[in-house]
Amino acid sequence: MSDLDQFRRETRAWLEANCPPEMRRPMTADEDTFWGGRNTKFSSEPQRVWFERMRDRGWTVPHWPAEYGGGGLDPEQAKIVRQEMAAIGARQPLVSFGISMLGPALLKYGTDAQKKEHLPKIAAGSIRWCQGYSEPNAGSDLASLQTRATSDGDDFIINGQKIWTSYANFADWIFCLVRTDGSAKKHDGISFILFDMASKGVSTKPILLISGKSPFCETFFDNVRVPQANVVGTVNRGWDVAKYLLQHERAMISGMGERGVGRPLGQVAADSIGTDEQGRLEDPMLRGQIATFEIDEAALACAAERAVDLAKAGQAHPAFSSAMKYYGTELNKRRYEILMSAGGSDALEWESERSRQGARPRAWLRTKANSIEGGTSEVMLGIVAKRILDLPGA
Repeated sequence: MSDLDQFRRETRAWLEANCPPEMRRPMTADEDTFWGGRNTKFSSEPQRVWFERMRDRGWTVPHWPAEYGGGGLDPEQAKIVRQEMAAIGARQPLVSFGISMLGPALLKYGTDAQKKEHLPKIAAGSIRWCQGYSEPNAGSDLASLQTRATSDGDDFIINGQKIWTSYANFADWIFCLVRTDGSAKKHDGISFILFDMASKGVSTKPILLISGKSPFCETFFDNVRVPQANVVGTVNRGWDVAKYLLQHERAMISGMGERGVGRPLGQVAADSIGTDEQGRLEDPMLRGQIATFEIDEAALACAAERAVDLAKAGQAHPAFSSAMKYYGTELNKRRYEILMSAGGSDALEWESERSRQGARPRAWLRTKANSIEGGTSEVMLGIVAKRILDLPGA
């Protein structure tokens, strides 16, 4: 037996022994996701047990170095952990922008002091992060941002506004793009800085979406004092950090199109429209839509595995995350279109106990933002055309 085979066998046995049965069921509510943070609360005892066991093993971030709270696993071992978790339907013990976005940027660009200060807290789920990128007049053209950081001794004084700041009202810290040189070209003169959301002068205001719910906020900075030591990378070269982080953000967002999100569509549809004498869905058109969707879903999963393997071999294309983000978000929108079709008139319920306060239509409406957040689908297709396909005129 090879070392990897032995590791797989040990991983499988540990997961079987330590993942509570409740944590192997598809997530059906927002409370099923554990975000961590200073004021965190567990939705159930099994959720707490599962998180703490994975945290103590370093498997909230199995691929991070052990000195920063990770598992210290090599890429092949980390892949095995993902595969074995998927095999038993295990939920992620911790979902975090610190893990999916900031952590990789700190590992590449952070100082030793920044890594030691922030990475262990991310791995332990003790600090929840939000992202300060978009502004009212700087969305797709992010480099036009105008939030300013003025030097004052060893500090910066930050003034400005961010928008679409996901979960800013729950976050403890923010990783933020600010303009530190107003005379430079727009892609220059930008710095990437970290600061506490409890700092004097920081305020947030939730933004209501058509779904009636929203993770998004407006975030305001009024003379916020931040140590210059909190800049990640080089002052005025934050665009390099921002671009690297966006690759990871888009890869994260693409994951919403992956398999294992909720119950299989065929089962959900069967609850509403029934099955024929052969156990198939009564509606042949819907059967075809679901079959096509599941093929495309499997293709995305294969592409995601290929992306990991290419990254491990140092052959990853920096723009591939844009292709994945486009495909994953469009696929997730299709998933909820099918769920709405399968539910018939029941899927239109908006406020009732039976519908869990309209969970399905609200989630369907929420998916409309998938092709906007993290870079619009149009921008993603433009990047693919120019950077990957090298199309003339792109």
